[in-house]
Amino acid sequence: MKKQTFFITGISTEVGKTVASAIVTEALEADYWKPIQAGDLDDSDTHKVKRFISNTKTHFFENAFSLQTPMSPHAAAAIDGVSIKASSIQKPLTENNLVIEGAGGLLVPISDTETILDLIQPEDKVIVVSRHYLGSINHTLLTIDKLKREGKTIFGILFSGKEHPTTEAVIEKMSGVSILGRIDEEPYFDKMVVKEYADRLKEVLQ
Repeated sequence: MKKQTFFITGISTEVGKTVASAIVTEALEADYWKPIQAGDLDDSDTHKVKRFISNTKTHFFENAFSLQTPMSPHAAAAIDGVSIKASSIQKPLTENNLVIEGAGGLLVPISDTETILDLIQPEDKVIVVSRHYLGSINHTLLTIDKLKREGKTIFGILFSGKEHPTTEAVIEKMSGVSILGRIDEEPYFDKMVVKEYADRLKEVLQ
């Protein structure tokens, strides 16, 4: 099977991208890469995904930019005195499937001219993580619309958190995008829980 790259983005921040990234990584025994980490360098998203992974095949690539301040990447970079350009962020070379985790939503700035969207390559399969809150339908549909307008390849939507059937139904109908599944509001996530979700999603991802 041809090796694939999956780019995990969210409709906003704190919607469950890191757990989703861990589940997709585990399901495919893929490699994992977070291009830009802003803040929490001692307990970064890469650290968290490592704790969730059971397989021994996954390789974790270093961040292209590790920024000190938990802010939007463009602001954190300014504080650190560095300049981020999408063209300077090169996708790691691997013979394995690769999962890339974005930062926040699509239009989070990485500089005053570029956003996370500029990191998504035409061949990347984009998984949108959507979590229910007041305004999430709008945010989800706007995210999907922007991806379509920019010619990105949308693989599907992964819902995160408590189920909301009417919200999910209207998002599916109006977006025209496949629903990959859902990650429920679990009491906790660990290797075992992540593995259970990975086993459920493995077929749809492959």
